[in-house]
Amino acid sequence: MKISNKTFYKQHSIELERYLIGQKTLHVINESSKDKIVEDVSTKLYINPTSTEPLLTNNDELFDTIIFTDIIESGRDIYELLYSAKLKLKDNGKLIVTSVNTKYMFLTRLLENLRLKNKNITQSYVHNKKISNIASSVGFEFVNTTSKQLMPFSLFGIGTIFNKLLEIILFRFILGIRTYSIFRNTVNNKNTYSKTIIIPAKNEEGNLVRLINRIPEFERCEVIIVCGKSTDNTLTVAKNIESNNMKFNIKVIEQTGKGKANAVWEALQMSIGETIAILDADISVEPETLAQFFDIIDNNYADFVNGSRLIYEMEDGAMRGINKFGNRLFQYLISQVTRTHLTDSLCGTKVFKKDLIEKIFWWQKKFNLKDPFGDFDMIFTASFTGQKITEYPVNYKARTYGKTQISRFKDGFKLLKYFLKSFIVFNTSRNQ
Repeated sequence: MKISNKTFYKQHSIELERYLIGQKTLHVINESSKDKIVEDVSTKLYINPTSTEPLLTNNDELFDTIIFTDIIESGRDIYELLYSAKLKLKDNGKLIVTSVNTKYMFLTRLLENLRLKNKNITQSYVHNKKISNIASSVGFEFVNTTSKQLMPFSLFGIGTIFNKLLEIILFRFILGIRTYSIFRNTVNNKNTYSKTIIIPAKNEEGNLVRLINRIPEFERCEVIIVCGKSTDNTLTVAKNIESNNMKFNIKVIEQTGKGKANAVWEALQMSIGETIAILDADISVEPETLAQFFDIIDNNYADFVNGSRLIYEMEDGAMRGINKFGNRLFQYLISQVTRTHLTDSLCGTKVFKKDLIEKIFWWQKKFNLKDPFGDFDMIFTASFTGQKITEYPVNYKARTYGKTQISRFKDGFKLLKYFLKSFIVFNTSRNQ
């Protein structure tokens, strides 16, 4: 049985789905692959690899995402290819370069010569590191790379099983046939995005006033306080702040569901800011640091900023030893899966661009995944859809009022279950 190009490209189209969510996308395709690409919501541009004409037209249309399929291998000037893509991308737009893994160059050509595989349209094999080096010289910032699909044929369903089992074992994806390298179009200008600060609050009446007073003032900023079903006067205090505070545009909503993740999600649906901050009400993270979080986004240094409590020495009593161990364990596991370098995966302070909201909803619905706090939903979605993630170290303080809402063991097992499901999503080719 010949290796099927049809199966190969069908799987490729499935893998690209994650980069199309809410994005205006241009998919640049080698015209030799025209009949193999599955239809999707992207704008298609088919290119003759032997043509000397410019890759992209010089009209004013810009895109959030540009995808190259079988283009880098076409033999054309790679610098020219990448530079032309940069001119057609919006600020902070993403370039997805897909190419054949160079580790398979010898095997692929052997199979073609033995007529066990159809001739590939590629004319050259280019290592990811070389592509990254050229991309940086053009002005792109490397985000991450991965590879997918170990067996490019179905073989009556055996290929699908083979992919899922071995990809889980080889979760670093060094052996995938097709690689996906993500680059971000860097810009030097600073923006002043409108902002939304979301504060989930349950049994936090003694913290709310102090918290609001310590939040820095920002231009075009709203604060949404989500009040859970408290046994103290949290709701009353929040409404008094809403009525009397002149510092911010403050909105108070009563949570209809349960849990922190639900509280955040209810607030996200009514938020109007271009950037979103999640800030716990317990003042364990200094509210003043939000200025630095927002500044990273405004300067276009990242799409998602995660707080880290595990870099500086934390205040006595701020976190129990078992919690430190659990956090470090999840940090290590998540970093391995998402290929990021986060030192703290469960810090409640996060800032991200609003377009992540649609991607989170897609992630939850597509894979039936939802964690009890929302932290994993955000981090996994940001990584899975190719967002630039960084972190900011914070000083972690002990509570002075109230007690933690977290059940250490019960919620820890819920997070572990969520992680295992997400691990499979990240580390298997997504066959339909």
